[in-house]
Amino acid sequence: MTNLLAARLASQSPKLYPHMFNAVFAKMDAERAHEIGFAAIRAAEKTGASKALRAALRPNASLRTQAMGLTFPSPFGLAAGFDKAGIGTSALADLGFGHIEVGTITGQEQPGNPRPRLFRLPEDRALVNRMGFNNHGAQRIAPRLAATRKTLTRRFGQYRPILGVNIGKSKIIELERAIDDYLVSTRLLARHADYLVVNVSSPNTPGLRQLQAIESLAPLLAAVSKTADAATGRHVPLAVKIAPDLVDDDIIAVADMVTELSLDGIIATNTTISREGLRTNSAEVEALGAGGVSGPPLAARSLEVLGLLAKHVTDASIISVGGVTTGQDVIDRLEAGASLVQGYTAFLYEGPLWAGRINAALENR
Repeated sequence: MTNLLAARLASQSPKLYPHMFNAVFAKMDAERAHEIGFAAIRAAEKTGASKALRAALRPNASLRTQAMGLTFPSPFGLAAGFDKAGIGTSALADLGFGHIEVGTITGQEQPGNPRPRLFRLPEDRALVNRMGFNNHGAQRIAPRLAATRKTLTRRFGQYRPILGVNIGKSKIIELERAIDDYLVSTRLLARHADYLVVNVSSPNTPGLRQLQAIESLAPLLAAVSKTADAATGRHVPLAVKIAPDLVDDDIIAVADMVTELSLDGIIATNTTISREGLRTNSAEVEALGAGGVSGPPLAARSLEVLGLLAKHVTDASIISVGGVTTGQDVIDRLEAGASLVQGYTAFLYEGPLWAGRINAALENR
C-alpha cells in the first residue's frame, strides 16, 4: 500500500469495522453472517466499487515472494475455508491477498454437516466449525476456477494473486477408495490451479485424519502428483495440509516424507480438536459440540509445528497458518522459517481491509 488512499483505509478500518461488526453481525448466526459479508464483497466487485480497493490494496512489488516455483505478490494469503466453492475468488483478490486457496473441494457435491455448524468464541477471537466440506463438487467448481484465472490475469497481469485449490475426501466415499476420490478432483481441477493442496487433516469428516498415517498418505500424495502433472502437461505444485494434533514424531515423519516424495509444500496447520487454553467458559464451549478450533488459541501450537518443520524440511515451502492476526504475527512466522503465511479466522473479526494492513506492516518491517 503506497498511496494516501491506502494509508487512510488502513488507519480507519480498525476503528470503524468493530462498530459495524457489533451492530450488524455479532448477534447473528456465524455462518449466516459469513454469507452476508461474502455477498457484500462480491457485490462490491460486481458494481465496480472494489476497483479502487484493488488499486489501493495491491501489494507493493517489494513483497513479491518465491515459493513452490511460483511468484506470489505478497507472502500473505487467505486460507481455504472462506471461499469453498470458488464463487468469489476474484472479488477477494481485490482486497490485497497474495494468494487465495479455494476449497476444500470434494469429488462429489455435498451439503456438509447439519446447521448450526459454525460458532464464534468472541472472548478468544476464535471460531469452532464442523462444516464438513460443504461444497458444490469438483465438476461444478472447475469452470468457475477457469474463469477466475482469466479474470485475475486480466486485472493484475504477470504478478496476479496466486490461485490455490484445496481438495478433500467426499464423505460418502470409504477410506479404502479415498485415492480414487481425490483423483476425481485432481483430474477436474489441476489444470485450473496454480498449486494443489491435499487436505487430510480436517476433524469434521469421519476417518479423514487416518489418512495422515505415512502408509496411507505417501501413496495418496504420489498418485495425486502423478495424475495432476499428467492431466495438465506441466508440473502442478503440490502441498499437503496437516493437523496440529499430530504428535511431534508424526510431524517429523510427514516432513521426511515430503522430502522423499519431492513435494512442493506443506501447510501447517489445520484446526485443532483441543479445547485447552480457551478463555470462553468451558460449559459454553462444550455446549457447542464437536468441531475444530481456529484463531489465536491455535497460535502457540502452530508456531511449534512450524519450528519442527523448519528443522526437517529441506526443499519444500512451508505455509504457516493458525492464529495469525497482525502484521507482526506474519513477520514472526516468516522469520521462523515459513515461506508463506495464511489467515482466515481473523478476517471475520478484522474486516475487509485486514490483508491491506498486514501488507503495510510487511512493507515497513
